[in-house]
Amino acid sequence: MIPLENLGKYKIILASKSPRRQQLLSDLGLTFETMVTDTDESFPDDMPVENVAAFLAEKKADAFTGKMKDNQLIITADTIVALGDEVLNKPGDAAHAHEMLRALSGKKHEVITGVCLLSKMKKVVFSAKTSVWFKELAEEEINFYIENYKPFDKAGAYGIQEWIGYVGIYRIDGSYFNVMGLPVQQLYTHLSTF
Repeated sequence: MIPLENLGKYKIILASKSPRRQQLLSDLGLTFETMVTDTDESFPDDMPVENVAAFLAEKKADAFTGKMKDNQLIITADTIVALGDEVLNKPGDAAHAHEMLRALSGKKHEVITGVCLLSKMKKVVFSAKTSVWFKELAEEEINFYIENYKPFDKAGAYGIQEWIGYVGIYRIDGSYFNVMGLPVQQLYTHLSTF
């Protein structure tokens, strides 16, 4: 049996502009197209933080309802960084990125990625959580990272696969790829039975 042979009947669409998600899906051996629909990424204020990413992933998938063809399989995802009960989204500018990294410095936080798989016949929503520990970051390290890597498209203002991850993260509990933006092992498991 060929892995994910069951997906042969589908035209797979990754609804994400993230180059990291595109790379991870490609590395999984899937052939896909990318298509993005602008979606309001707000969520209810009283929603438990562990539900936000799955809620947003499903919201992104629901934006395709009514526009889908019979053979399409849409994959959407949303990654959040949670520091306690606070959700750290993408920073608006360098000052905001600095504020986020200063808040994460020396602490443990959670990275939660929600994923939605949608076809005309079926919908599967799941999420993965990874705990990440940062050492105490020096001001020079934060400034160097922001200046050279401009992490404005990343939740929590950092990418684990970049310089700040190399020098700042000393422990993770859970999927590394989830922190990059896609819990690949869980995704593979759900795709294999879709």
